[in-house]
Formats: sequence, C-alpha cells, structure tokens
Amino acid sequence: MCPEYNATVSFFPVDDVTLKHLKQTKFSEEKLDIMEAYLKAVKLFRNYQDPSEDPQYSEVIEINLSSIIPHVSGPKRPQDRVAVSNMKKDFLNCLNEKVSFKGFHIPCEKQETVMPFLHEGTEYKLAHGSVVIAAVISCTNNCNPSVMLAAGLLAKKAVEAGLTVKPYIRTSLAPGSGMVTHYLSASGVLPYLSVLGYVLPAEGNYSKICEFSRCIYID
Repeated sequence: MCPEYNATVSFFPVDDVTLKHLKQTKFSEEKLDIMEAYLKAVKLFRNYQDPSEDPQYSEVIEINLSSIIPHVSGPKRPQDRVAVSNMKKDFLNCLNEKVSFKGFHIPCEKQETVMPFLHEGTEYKLAHGSVVIAAVISCTNNCNPSVMLAAGLLAKKAVEAGLTVKPYIRTSLAPGSGMVTHYLSASGVLPYLSVLGYVLPAEGNYSKICEFSRCIYID
C-alpha cells in the first residue's frame, strides 16, 4: 500500500539496514542468519556498495519536484486523486453528479441545507461537506516519519495559536506501529495531538479495521 505516491504496491530488496532494523525489533541472531542466507540464495538480498547489483531499468523518469502539486483522495475512493487547489470545485461537482464513485446527485435546492443539532447541550450546525470524523493514521507511513511528524508539528502550531476542534468531531490517532508512537513521543508533539483530541486508542493498520467517510450528506 503506497497511496502517498499513488501506487498500489512497491518492491524493494532487503539489505543490511533491513536486517539491522529487524535486530532492533528483537529478531534472534539465529533467525537473522537464516533470513540472510535464504535471501542471498534466492538473489533477493541487495548490496548497495556493489555497482554490479545496480538494477537496469527499461526507462528512467526524471521529475521536477517543483512541479508536484499536493493532492488529497476521495471523496469516496482512496485511489481518486484531487488537487488541493481544486478540492472545493471538485466537491461541489460531486454534489451535482449522478450517484457514482464520484457523485452524490444532491438536488440543487438541497445543497445549501443546514441542519441544527444538539451535542452535549450545545447547538451546532451541519451542512454538506461538514467534517465529522478526523483521524491521523500512519498505516502506510511507518517508514516515512516526516509525514506523521508534520501532523504533530501542525497540531503544536494549532494549540499555540489557540485553535480547537469542534467537540462533535470524532478524532483519533492510530499509529501503524509502536515505532511511530515512539518518535511522536520522543519529538514532543504527542501531547499537542492529545490536546486537540487525537488520543491514541491503538496501534495498527487503521484502514483495514474500518472505513470512514470524510463528509456528511444531508437529505
């Protein structure tokens, strides 16, 4: 699972760094020796210091990083990319489109509907596109600390600026592994996430446990 760069899967060879990581996660020396011997026997072990093992690609693509535009997924399927700059327009189009993986077919006269409701004795209002569930997850980012740390730093800035999360929004924090929890805690950003309601309920692959809708639609 590699939705960060719009791929379904990725393949990478095991190397010495991989074995060092497994050693830190309490793999026994015996298991590591067997694993290394097997991977070398089937030619799946990579020595990055040996130029002869460099892969031969059929095509090499060069990318200008400054041309990359931030995207989000949805509104229904994670593989549907929407440029952040086009998110509002795309969402409004989805309200009008016929019911499909991108459409909701909400009548024009109902698209501005606002519904009041009570939460813990206080009245709030919901409209099409209101956020009611917000989760910070890392099931696909366990080896990419910058993404989760960015969320933690954003939470820190939000708390320092006096921003809060609406009390009716269901928030949760679900690191994909204990290592993510460790570096969030070690970096000092975990308390800020907690202040905003992103409390750690468990560690695991959140997308496999349940699916959440990011928007609420009112008819």
